[in-house]
Amino acid sequence: MQPPLVLFDLDNTLVDRRGTLAGWAAGFTAQYGLEDEDQANVLDMVAERAYPSTFEAIRTQYRLPVSTAELWHTYCTDIAALVSCQAGVLNGLEELRAAGWRVGVATNGAADIQRAKLRATGISERVDGVFVSEEADARKPQTRHFALAAARCGTVLGDSGWMVGDNPVNDIGGGRSAGLRTIWIGNGRSWPPDDPGPDHVVPHARAAIDLLLLHSVDYTRTAA
Repeated sequence: MQPPLVLFDLDNTLVDRRGTLAGWAAGFTAQYGLEDEDQANVLDMVAERAYPSTFEAIRTQYRLPVSTAELWHTYCTDIAALVSCQAGVLNGLEELRAAGWRVGVATNGAADIQRAKLRATGISERVDGVFVSEEADARKPQTRHFALAAARCGTVLGDSGWMVGDNPVNDIGGGRSAGLRTIWIGNGRSWPPDDPGPDHVVPHARAAIDLLLLHSVDYTRTAA
């Protein structure tokens, strides 16, 4: 019997992307002398999807005197300096692995920025594998994304697998389609009433980890 697998989303699941971006946008617009309404627009653009092409659009719109490559490199550096993962979550990832779980990160986004966040927070050294959508052009909710993430963890999708995330479509719908049980990180929100629900709803990642640790007992008994 293969060990149980859990895949975690990164942004707004293991780390607070919204809060990190808000802090970055304030500093960015102050640096370039932009107005308050510009700050809101820049934040919206980057929150939607942060890629080098996003910064080409920002550079063009605001006629910034630096290259797109420099803007992107500085963004990756700045975000890595701002982002954090709570100690209880980092400890929980280690607890899961100690309990016999294969633990992975399955995230959409550009490899540069996602890998920078994973290194800066210490998450990368506490999981078995990471898959970022840009690395093989496979985005959640595609089943191929989850399969590649499982492969990075040295395993395959199976009945004992779980997906933990905050996005109802990408994480929960995609995870369910890939045959995974699902835990939704509510972050104070209510589940969309017309969508099929996840297996569990919890307020934050540490609560999801605690729930999975309870399931570790069940897997141990089954294996025995």
